[in-house]
Amino acid sequence: MSDRPELPLLHAIGMLARHAGEAIMAVYREDFDVAVKDDLSPLTAADLAAQKVIAAGLAQLDPRLPVVSEEASQLPWEQRRTWSRYWLVDPLDGTREFVKRNGEFTVNIALVDHGQTVMGVVLAPVTDELFAAARGHGAWWQVQRDAEWERIFTRQLARPPVAAGSRSHGGSEEAVMRRLLGDDYLLQPLGSSLKFCLIARGAADAYLRRGPTSEWDTAAAQCVLEEAGGAVLDLAGVPLHYNRGESLLNPEFLAVGDAGIDWIMRLREAGLP
Repeated sequence: MSDRPELPLLHAIGMLARHAGEAIMAVYREDFDVAVKDDLSPLTAADLAAQKVIAAGLAQLDPRLPVVSEEASQLPWEQRRTWSRYWLVDPLDGTREFVKRNGEFTVNIALVDHGQTVMGVVLAPVTDELFAAARGHGAWWQVQRDAEWERIFTRQLARPPVAAGSRSHGGSEEAVMRRLLGDDYLLQPLGSSLKFCLIARGAADAYLRRGPTSEWDTAAAQCVLEEAGGAVLDLAGVPLHYNRGESLLNPEFLAVGDAGIDWIMRLREAGLP
């Protein structure tokens, strides 16, 4: 165990995520309706309750900073392109998992500066685990509220390697993963940004995402994984960055724990992109 990171803003964001988690769990414990958004993704009262808590909390922390959130109207690129620093939020990442009641959903809050995530927290409301990181200050894991903070690190590529895979968005491209990790790799299905956190705490090795994701799905967890020693790369081998243009969709990417491996070469050998 280690002393907690002495970063007041990071702890404030962590507590805000916990408050949003409480609002989510109040809905989770009861019967709830599920609506469908224009992109056919589900929406519940928990998404909206968490959004309300986070929006109010971030406004108190720094009312000057703009916010991009999945559950808020998005400003046009002509306005966003001038931003150097802003909050990037997913109030409830993994709504499909929330609806299934399997516990694999998170609250994601990230601070973005000049296209890079410089601070991020990921809360798993059901288990009460909080992952937190700040650029240059490492990645941390608190297994429950008021528990000690533990510094976390990725691991060297294991034998056999473990691939974290999406539970609700199709397969993990088995043939491609064999070329990336070897024939003996093991698959660990998991929902939401918890896949990044699994790699960050040295319990998995890679996560390949070929389908669409949005910037708020990855930003907070990317900060955690990078500060733990890993990387999140597009299929050309370039780290993901944010506020790139009109679209808020990410390119396809590979998240890895062992940054000492030449993943660009492996991606090319696997026929990607």
